[in-house]
Amino acid sequence: MGATAGRTTLEGEGLQHQDGHSHVLASTVPSCHAYDPAFAYETAEIVRHGIEEMYGDDPQDVFYYLTLYNENQEMPAMPEGSAHGIVEGLYPWADAPDVADAHRATILFSGPAHGAARAAQTELAERWGVAAELWSATSYKRLREEAMTVERRNRLHPGSPPQQARVTELLEQTNGPIVAVTDYMRLVPDQISRWVPEGRSWTSLGTDGYGRSDTREALRRFFETDAGHVVVAVLAALADAGEIDAEVVAKAIDHHDIATETPVPWHD
Repeated sequence: MGATAGRTTLEGEGLQHQDGHSHVLASTVPSCHAYDPAFAYETAEIVRHGIEEMYGDDPQDVFYYLTLYNENQEMPAMPEGSAHGIVEGLYPWADAPDVADAHRATILFSGPAHGAARAAQTELAERWGVAAELWSATSYKRLREEAMTVERRNRLHPGSPPQQARVTELLEQTNGPIVAVTDYMRLVPDQISRWVPEGRSWTSLGTDGYGRSDTREALRRFFETDAGHVVVAVLAALADAGEIDAEVVAKAIDHHDIATETPVPWHD
């Protein structure tokens, strides 16, 4: 269990708190099953599955890495039918709000980034006329490895009907541009970007850069992973697709008082 994980949940602890990269390192270890749960029920389900896999009737030579956070939050109930998706790495968490004549979008979250994703979903619906559905991405590593396995199988069996990566199959159930937000470097969600369904845009928001000492709110604004930046990312993707005017994106930037000329976080 990787306690006090991520780069924005440990307030005021200084530059010793640097973990925006342990999930990048975990991706280099074949026997490591790495998870970044957002909720208590996800953690419980992953632990239950891990105990069974490592110590059950057919024990596997693997180990589990779960990242946990230093932030008190009210935990929601486990959605019905989500157990399998929690373990395989991605599952639908909240349907898009019912908004008349809405543009559509999909937001993926993991770890404490669920707060920004949920706030962004509400604002997009109420202020900008965008209905965004929320998906919890518990393990980009598991999704990537499954997709590579399918890709390899298809390459080595040219005469057989091609199979589809599970992450592609899941995201084909969604609509609009896809925005992924994490408390880790963008490399973590970018592990699956190659398997996004054809014709869909992909944007990742993460904590690339050095750890810093500040409040959670200030850190998330600095790393551009707060709700305002999620809203702007969704609207910018819709503008790039020609679905809304660029002026709408500019209004959202002004609404959230986002400074557009500050240095990028990964060089500051």
